[in-house]
Amino acid sequence: MRLALLTALTMVAFAANSVLNRAAVGGGLIDPGSFALIRVVSGAAILCMIAVARGVPLPLWVRARWAGVAGLSLYMIGFSLAYLTLDAGLGALILFGTVQIAMFGWGALTGAAPSLRALVGAGIAFAGLILALWPGPGAVADPAGAGLMVAAGLGWAAYTLAGRGAPDALAATAANFLLTLPVMGLLLLGPAMMVAPTGAALAVVSGAVTSGLGYALWYAVLPRMAPATAAVVQLSVPLIAIAGGALLLAEVPGLIVLLAAALVLGGIALAVTDARR
Repeated sequence: MRLALLTALTMVAFAANSVLNRAAVGGGLIDPGSFALIRVVSGAAILCMIAVARGVPLPLWVRARWAGVAGLSLYMIGFSLAYLTLDAGLGALILFGTVQIAMFGWGALTGAAPSLRALVGAGIAFAGLILALWPGPGAVADPAGAGLMVAAGLGWAAYTLAGRGAPDALAATAANFLLTLPVMGLLLLGPAMMVAPTGAALAVVSGAVTSGLGYALWYAVLPRMAPATAAVVQLSVPLIAIAGGALLLAEVPGLIVLLAAALVLGGIALAVTDARR
């Protein structure tokens, strides 16, 4: 029961990043660059504090670190910019679908050949993602926002793949956040920055609580569950974000969004629960 509660809390924290970002950036309380920068500063601070408290050294100068920094920077910037136009739930769905499909594709290219079930599941998920991204009259996603969120998803997938095999995932995450700071500063600091106190507070919560503490909690519960379980439980994140956007931001998802969510999440569930993978 304790593991289930901690896992549920972690998924809520991950989904809350979308709601917080959309509320702050979409509400005009802060510009996207400032939100991303404050989020990284706050996340780096809390993660480094946890690492120091555990007495774990930060692995700053390892070969895979710079790939992780590049992927994390792309994710943070694309994520914040996308929420200028995307609803919280739709953004989370596009992000999650892109990450999972990209990682499935990478695994298929570099590992064992996927089974028919895994291919069918990936195809269904991809069809749902295309439905959410389809442009033209009646489109549910702004093309620019959707493209930025796809870029964020690719960045997060690259970040995840670069961090595989790290002996201490939390310490590696803290190191990535810390080294991402100067990169983000060079890219985002400028005269166009606009930060209202409420926007800054939301960014701090997103960085320190729902990102930093959320990752720390996830890495604590992750070793206690099977890989397939860990993959399936993350399917709840876009659904929680859709619910949070509806309850807190009055974003009512349309039929196409709900259908796309069913296809993406159902397809991924079919693929990741394949006994051969």
